[in-house]
Amino acid sequence: MNANDVNKRNKEWMIVIIIIYLFILLCIATYAIGAMSLGWLPTPYAPLRVPLMCGAIAYIGGCLYCFRAIYLNKCIRKQWDPDWHVWYFIRPLTSTIAGAISYLFLKAGLLVLESSSNVGASEMGFFALAFIAGFNVDKFVAKSRKLQRLSGVLKKLEARLIMMRKIRKKKNSLDVFKLK
Repeated sequence: MNANDVNKRNKEWMIVIIIIYLFILLCIATYAIGAMSLGWLPTPYAPLRVPLMCGAIAYIGGCLYCFRAIYLNKCIRKQWDPDWHVWYFIRPLTSTIAGAISYLFLKAGLLVLESSSNVGASEMGFFALAFIAGFNVDKFVAKSRKLQRLSGVLKKLEARLIMMRKIRKKKNSLDVFKLK
């Protein structure tokens, strides 16, 4: 058995380990979503149900993305690279974080989905955005950077508006003295 055969066998085993890892965590995330949907979350954690579900749903999005990447890189393109093994372990975790953060963006009003008073509909919006954030972390991070820049611009505009109001107030108070 030469070194090439050993490397090939190790590569195949690593693919199997990655798939098992993703599948086990996928089962855990699916179970967690089901349990939270059925109200099995302990009472002290009930207020965290929606953000926790957003994280779990985002994990499913990230897991789907990883399974798709395995399929494309191993089967279609035939360019499986062992340097990317770590990515397959970390990517679903970053997806989970992105999904939880997407909840904060919506809750803070940085993103607006709908103006409905239907509670179930707004939760579905949270979950849909979490899935998208988990599935496409790169675009979600790019969008959050744009929001960060926009926030900085808005703060500058707000500061200028306040300054202009103060100037206008002073000018109006001076005009009152001139009239008398």
